[in-house]
Amino acid sequence: MGGPGACPAGWALAEQAQAEEGIVDIRQGLTAYQAMGAAVGWPHYLALLAEAYGRTGMVEAGLTALTEALILEEKTRERVYEAELYRLRGELLLARLAEPDPEAEICFQHALDVARRQHATSLELRAAMSLSRLWQRQARRIEARQLLAAVYNWFTEGFETADLQQARTLLAGLA
Repeated sequence: MGGPGACPAGWALAEQAQAEEGIVDIRQGLTAYQAMGAAVGWPHYLALLAEAYGRTGMVEAGLTALTEALILEEKTRERVYEAELYRLRGELLLARLAEPDPEAEICFQHALDVARRQHATSLELRAAMSLSRLWQRQARRIEARQLLAAVYNWFTEGFETADLQQARTLLAGLA
């Protein structure tokens, strides 16, 4: 697959422990997408690439992809995926160092703020989980639980989704 559809297909490969193959597919998809002159959705595809890079331990390459995505979002004013870009940046910053990077918490807080402003509850849940995990590592369990519970309790359906299952597990671990 060489068209733009290679991006989500490549991400799916990366999620199934075939990250190297997934990265190749995503990069081919980005090349095809760029050749078409398309720009809408480009930050999302760069986020998929960054996530795949993170899975292979190529943290700096992932951070570079996210920087490009954030610059592009600023330029085009396409802010649909902004919260997730900042959340992923925080996750990659944490993966880069043995000790938590203070900038990671700033990224997670910003992701939360953006998701709330956009009423993007699913992205807010992801950002809350990332920040809660960080706070859990910092022995700030009460704050972590309060934050995550407040977001989790907004949901009334979809409890079989991966994000809500992960949130439920994290909440149980914070109890």
